[in-house]
Amino acid sequence: MYNEHIKLLGGEHMLISYKFKNFCSFDQEAEFDLLAPANKVKNRFPDNYIQTDAGYDILKTAVVIGENAGGKTNFINSLFFLKSLFENNKVVRAHKGLININHTDIPSDKKPCTPQEFDIQVVGNTGTTYHYKLQIDEYCIVSEEFSYKKDKSSREKIVLFLERDKIDIKDVDKRITINVNYDLSVKNSKREIEEIYARPTHSNENVGLFITKIALLGDEHAMEFISWMNDRLIVESQSSDYSLYREWQNVEEDVRIIEDPRFLDILRMVDYSICDIEIDEEKPFRNSRIVRKTKAGKSFSRELKSDSGGVREFFAWAVQLFRVVYEDKVIFADEMDRVINPILAERIVAFINGKEHRGQFIFSSHNVLHLDLKNYMKEQIYFVTKNRDSLNSELYSLADFPEIRYETAKVYEFYMKGILGGTAFE
Repeated sequence: MYNEHIKLLGGEHMLISYKFKNFCSFDQEAEFDLLAPANKVKNRFPDNYIQTDAGYDILKTAVVIGENAGGKTNFINSLFFLKSLFENNKVVRAHKGLININHTDIPSDKKPCTPQEFDIQVVGNTGTTYHYKLQIDEYCIVSEEFSYKKDKSSREKIVLFLERDKIDIKDVDKRITINVNYDLSVKNSKREIEEIYARPTHSNENVGLFITKIALLGDEHAMEFISWMNDRLIVESQSSDYSLYREWQNVEEDVRIIEDPRFLDILRMVDYSICDIEIDEEKPFRNSRIVRKTKAGKSFSRELKSDSGGVREFFAWAVQLFRVVYEDKVIFADEMDRVINPILAERIVAFINGKEHRGQFIFSSHNVLHLDLKNYMKEQIYFVTKNRDSLNSELYSLADFPEIRYETAKVYEFYMKGILGGTAFE
């Protein structure tokens, strides 16, 4: 119900930054942000960023480059996991298979493992900046903090601060007794928090995120942030066949987009002979027919399942591109251009940057032609590399290399030589 209220407000709703730690191949903190540089370089790329009312200049697109099994998917999956905790108030704890290998062994005294950490900052629908931090271990929440500020220059105000300061674990029934320190700005909510922790808690009990509880208790800031996580952020993790993956989803909203004439304009980027779509509402990503017209004016159609792999794949991704440009969604896409021609990939980025909107598109790729400082700022290009000895991944930006200048014509040559990292080790 509160989500419906927030949707009516409109606004900016963009991602500023995201950090995480101790997730899969990432041991140390990985930091990803979408802030345009605070110098004159951004004047060369006026279409690549948005000036927000909150005072931030935020990038519309970013690409993450790296070798196979380097950690690109783990980066995107970390955000997918964080988002999942906001859906249906799931059990909040770390899963052993998602903890970095350096932290999976439980010490002999049965103390919890090193916590996983997540930290995200966004501009909300009302222009307010929200900052959410979460630490979890294999038992439950270690700490949770939520704050906001009206604009970039303001100080953050705490809405929720909760920290577990003691945990006693009994092996017999795996009951957990927790002492908690907390600070809440929501009136009449401390009693509810105290009641939750007044009793021993089973390790598998659905406690859920506390930000969802204070949202239900009426805190508007929590309501707005949760709406952002649930409704604005879309994380599409890797699938061997994305078009097939889309068939398994709820297609009602997808069909609405495919019926929009603007969707056809996006689809035609893959093949300008396409002139129409005959939509199959039951299986739009399989049985819809793509209509083409020859130069002589002759028309013919083909079911999507019988079309080329590139067209099928792009048909599915075009739905998400529509959401970015026309619905201001923030989308993370794993290997979006896996089967897409490099020229088409460049068209996609140019299309997103060239439209006026407040959506964002972040995607991983193996296409080194994205290493182009004529189309991207250095802050829009990220690398993921894996250490050959520790097998730990690292995330960093091209902006971390001051020796790489915008006059450098072929950044990909530095990459292929291993100077920038992110290439397969021996």
